[in-house]
Amino acid sequence: MAILDILVYPDPRLKQISDPVTKFDSALKDFIRDLNETMLAGPGCVGIAAPQVGYFDRIVIVDLSSKPKNPNHGKLVLVNPVIVEASGSNIGREGCLSVPDYTGNIARAKKITLTAQDEEGNEHSYQMKGFEARVVQHEIDHLDGLLFLDRLVCRRSELFPRQNYAE
Repeated sequence: MAILDILVYPDPRLKQISDPVTKFDSALKDFIRDLNETMLAGPGCVGIAAPQVGYFDRIVIVDLSSKPKNPNHGKLVLVNPVIVEASGSNIGREGCLSVPDYTGNIARAKKITLTAQDEEGNEHSYQMKGFEARVVQHEIDHLDGLLFLDRLVCRRSELFPRQNYAE
């Protein structure tokens, strides 16, 4: 396993749209292991998308298993995820490994219905709400070449320097 380098804004590759995964093979599984290792190396990280490490296929990992107060599906590997339904709206603070120095307030759907494949190519459907829905929407944005900076409620008043706390 390897910890991969994170692309950091303003790297232009972060704007690239990712391609659907068509081969579910050992190379895909190896990459997913490395992507997971990279996510775990990020402090407090709950999600990562393949484009953040320069791999432009539609792959996302979300792991909210350490957040039991937020209803969630635990750790999910989402290949070719598609939001098929979204409802409600909520503003919340988001940060990103690819934008390490800032956080911002972003409007996202409160509830989503999602379809995706797992690393074996099996289809799944998920109902998500709250924080889990927010995290998944954030990560899917990466697959479409978007950062949270592109969705700020207001660029002038809703972007904040990240707070760094001593450990």
